[in-house]
Amino acid sequence: MDYAELFKGMKIARSYKGVENNNPIIEQHYGADPYALVYGDTVYFYMTADAYERDDAGEIKENTYSKIRSIYVVSTKDMVNFTDHGEIHIAGENGAAKWAANSWAPAAAWKMVDGKPKFFLYFADNGGGIGVVTSDSPTGPFVDELGHGLIRRDMENCGNVEWLFDPAVLMDDDGKAYIYFGGGVPKGKISHPMTARCARLGDDMMSLVDVPKVIDAPYLFEDSGIHKYNGRYFYTYCCNFSVDKDGSEKYGISNGEICVMESENPLGPFTFKERILRNPEYYWGVGGNNHHAVFKFKDQWYITYHSRMLEKEMGILKGYRSTSIDEFEMEKDGTIGDIKMTRNARAQVGNLSPYEKINAATFAVMGGVDTAPADETSRKYGCGNLLLTSISDGDFVKLQGLDFGSGGANVVRASVRTNGSEGVIRVSAKSLDSEAVAYIPVKSDGNDVTVCCAELDATLKGVLDVYFTFSGEGYEILDWVFER
Repeated sequence: MDYAELFKGMKIARSYKGVENNNPIIEQHYGADPYALVYGDTVYFYMTADAYERDDAGEIKENTYSKIRSIYVVSTKDMVNFTDHGEIHIAGENGAAKWAANSWAPAAAWKMVDGKPKFFLYFADNGGGIGVVTSDSPTGPFVDELGHGLIRRDMENCGNVEWLFDPAVLMDDDGKAYIYFGGGVPKGKISHPMTARCARLGDDMMSLVDVPKVIDAPYLFEDSGIHKYNGRYFYTYCCNFSVDKDGSEKYGISNGEICVMESENPLGPFTFKERILRNPEYYWGVGGNNHHAVFKFKDQWYITYHSRMLEKEMGILKGYRSTSIDEFEMEKDGTIGDIKMTRNARAQVGNLSPYEKINAATFAVMGGVDTAPADETSRKYGCGNLLLTSISDGDFVKLQGLDFGSGGANVVRASVRTNGSEGVIRVSAKSLDSEAVAYIPVKSDGNDVTVCCAELDATLKGVLDVYFTFSGEGYEILDWVFER
């Protein structure tokens, strides 16, 4: 068979973010309210699992957030290729925390417990409280050890918080941990809502040591964030949408922007410092709430946030949000300045090795495909090991910055569940439409997983972007690997 003929004139699936762009970080799912957890050489992102709500006719409705009961998690080692780990079932009868109605705006932390790492995933139960689930892995499965909320309205200095949600967690250098949360604007208190709170967490990370303290954040709306730099603590938040002339003149802020306060103590008092991130409407022409997290990874500072950029490209505009990341520098005095939201200004930090198996749910850009649970555990809990699915003619994935070294690769292999289907995978380097270096025929060998392989027409050397373009449908990919 002339495999090249299969692809001649084939319509290539659209990447809504653009083949050369790296924001938003994923396209196969929406994901809002991002939070970053750095663990070893990997950073994990936990996101509110925005998903389409539909009317009786199947038409997409405005996102009400009321049906969200899961948290998405993805990870990266290089800040451009992201591995999809799936959907952590948190709230409701199918979730870990069956007492909770919703799971919004996650935060995550880890700690060594009895000589082993333990992971804590905090979430907002709508605006009524904050829960926590735990795992021995950053990708789950997670369990509910407490059996109830960590922060509740019946707790002192919490019942008077309009929105008891949006947690952020700081693990300090001395091993102590702190949680920040709250939001809402009581009537008549636009400039000083007094609805943000902070408290020290117990050694178990699932209790509070003391009564939560008030953070007097000017024009607070929601979205607590926290990071430490040069011995000082920086509380970040989203200001409200009623910023008046006095607020603009005094603090230099406008509606729905990310602001910074600083302190010498993790529990304050905090003083206002600056505005660092404008509302997404300023950049993309469509706004909404502004939710973020600040983190450091491989000696670079980043801010992760959500916008409606992706749904705008898809022509939906119903309030479904997606996560982006941009880098920035901190001055010695902790000043950040104005961070710009971009499509592709984030640099790759390190390269993937093509000679180690790469999970097929890892890519920088995609068109048309989806991801799904790959084994019994991920099917039960929604999270863990995923595969590439929903493949059809013209779909593709891009792996960015594979380091083939000076020796180069001569063979490519794919682990495939054919599901009784056949197809061909076109492999190209540098660009989608560059000359193919291999065609991988997909055909079952009778096993549940078939290793399909092809020799490369040209030895791949150095650092290259690699594209896999698909012909056929019904089959699923578990992983890729190149060989010398």
